[in-house]
Amino acid sequence: MTSPKIERALISVSDKTGLIEFAKGLVAAGVEIFASGGTRQHLEQAGIPVHEVAAYTGFPEMMDGRIKTLHPKIHAGILCRRDRPDDMAAIAEQGIVPFELVVVNLYPFRQTILEPEVKHEDAIENIDIGGPTLIRAAAKNHEFVTVSCDPQQYDGILEQIRVHGETAPEFREALAGSAFFHTGFYDMEIAEYFRRRNSAVEAQFRAVSLETDGMPHKLDISLNLKELLRYGENPHQHAAVYATSKASRGALI
Repeated sequence: MTSPKIERALISVSDKTGLIEFAKGLVAAGVEIFASGGTRQHLEQAGIPVHEVAAYTGFPEMMDGRIKTLHPKIHAGILCRRDRPDDMAAIAEQGIVPFELVVVNLYPFRQTILEPEVKHEDAIENIDIGGPTLIRAAAKNHEFVTVSCDPQQYDGILEQIRVHGETAPEFREALAGSAFFHTGFYDMEIAEYFRRRNSAVEAQFRAVSLETDGMPHKLDISLNLKELLRYGENPHQHAAVYATSKASRGALI
């Protein structure tokens, strides 16, 4: 598996924890940064050089930021296979540069819906579209692209870049698995939100579903880590408590 030198990073994050330090480390390692919207402004205010995505794509942000990174010049740069001359020739012909690092975390959907008296339209606007698309594209092409969706991963990524100028194949694969879990969990939270809003309609649907005797065809459960326990059934075993995002204090569901 080829490990290309990391020369360009695309960054688009809602949670900006540790971002400035991470970006400074990338720049010091010779990595060019591309960003849009609030991420670009955050980096520029810290004096970090950054290429604006809209300037690169030639297409402006629009619809209050709904359209930012959904552009072929972004996704072709992520999905191109470095060992395919036809892929590389195709992006070169269109003036597209490859991205070796994609750093994305998603709109705070769960935090939004947990707000008291949250409006449905606010919940809808916090359903991220471009972010999961970027994450999935980078994770799919992890043979050549490093993907991060958690600030806790920054130090490990930066250390590998500083030492080697690239990341190890097995490291990229592990990050890809984490990324797919991240987007899958995010979608489950959204699905659960809609299920709760439409519970009455869903009940009617189940009532006429004779093949399953009124039961849903599929049941997914999305849980969050609440507390680590001293041990499991035996002292040598690890254990933890998980609960749904709607759980109140002292409850699991």
